[in-house]
Amino acid sequence: IRKYNPDIVHTHAAKSGALGRLAAYHENVPIILHTFHGHVFHSYFNSFKTNLFITLEKFLAKNTSKIIAISKAQKKELSETYRIANPDKFQIINLGFDLKRFTENKEVKRIKFRNEFNLKNDEIAIGIIGRLTAIKNQIFFLNAIKYLKTNSKKKIRAFIIGDGEDRFNLESHSVELGLDYTTEKDSIHNKLLCFTSWRKDIDVVNCGLDIVCLTSLNEGTPVSLIEAMAAAKPIVSTKVGGVEDIVQNSVNGFLVKSNDLLNYSKKLLQLVENQDLRNKMSLRSSEKAVQKFSYLRLINDIEALYKQLLK
Repeated sequence: IRKYNPDIVHTHAAKSGALGRLAAYHENVPIILHTFHGHVFHSYFNSFKTNLFITLEKFLAKNTSKIIAISKAQKKELSETYRIANPDKFQIINLGFDLKRFTENKEVKRIKFRNEFNLKNDEIAIGIIGRLTAIKNQIFFLNAIKYLKTNSKKKIRAFIIGDGEDRFNLESHSVELGLDYTTEKDSIHNKLLCFTSWRKDIDVVNCGLDIVCLTSLNEGTPVSLIEAMAAAKPIVSTKVGGVEDIVQNSVNGFLVKSNDLLNYSKKLLQLVENQDLRNKMSLRSSEKAVQKFSYLRLINDIEALYKQLLK
C-alpha cells in the first residue's frame, strides 16, 4: 500500500478484510471499503469467539468509508441485529457473475449429465451443491430425501455435489436412513443417492438436475442458487441470510425455516409431484438470475460507488 499509494482500498472476506483495512488505515488511504460476502456471527463458533469477531468488526467499521452488503437481508442483519455500524454506512450491491455457461446448450448438457448417472426420463433428479460441512446442514437434505422415499410414488434420484469434512458423517447417516448410495468411485450409478465429490462442470450438473436444494444454517448470498436459477431450476431452500434476495417464495422456489424439516420435506414433495409447477418456477428462476445477477450490472454498481466516494 505504501509503495502503490492507492486512493481506494477495497477488501473482501473476514481475515483479509481485517488485515487490509488495518494496513490501509495505518497508511492513511483516503477511501476504505469492505464487502461482506457472509459472516461468522452465528452457528460457527462458541459465544466467546463470536463476540470477539463482532467486537473486531465494529472497530474496523469505524475506520471504513463504506461497507458493502450483498443483500437487503444481510444489511439488516449487520446493522440491526449485530450493530456492526449504522445503516447509513452500508451500501447494498448484489453479487454479479458471468452466467452465460449456465444459459447456453442446456439440453446438450442435461443429456450428458443424465447419461453419466444412468438417469431415465421419468426420474426426477434432486441435488444439493456445496462444501460438506455442518453449517451447510446436508443431514437435513438426507432426511428430506428419506421423506420423499416414503411418501412419493415418483421415481427420484438425489445427488450431493461437493466434498468436505462432514462427508463420513453424511454417508453414515445415509446408511442409518436406509438410503443406498454410490460415490464418484463407482462406474455404475443405479442407487437412490449419489455422492459425486467436487465437480468442475457445475453448469452440466445444474442442467442435468430437476430441483436444486439448499439447507444451510447460515449463508451470505449463495452462489450455488444463483447458478441453479440461471440454469432454470426451481429451488427449495432454508430461509437464511441473503437467500430471500435470490428466491421468491412460491414464485421461483420455496423458502422454509431452517429447523422445520416437515415443512421443507412437504415443499420438496410438492415440487416432485407437480411438473407444471416445476416448469413455471424454472422460467421465473432463469429470468430473475440473468436480470439481477449479471456481472456487468455488478461492475456498473461498483464503479458508481467508487466515483461517488472519490468526489
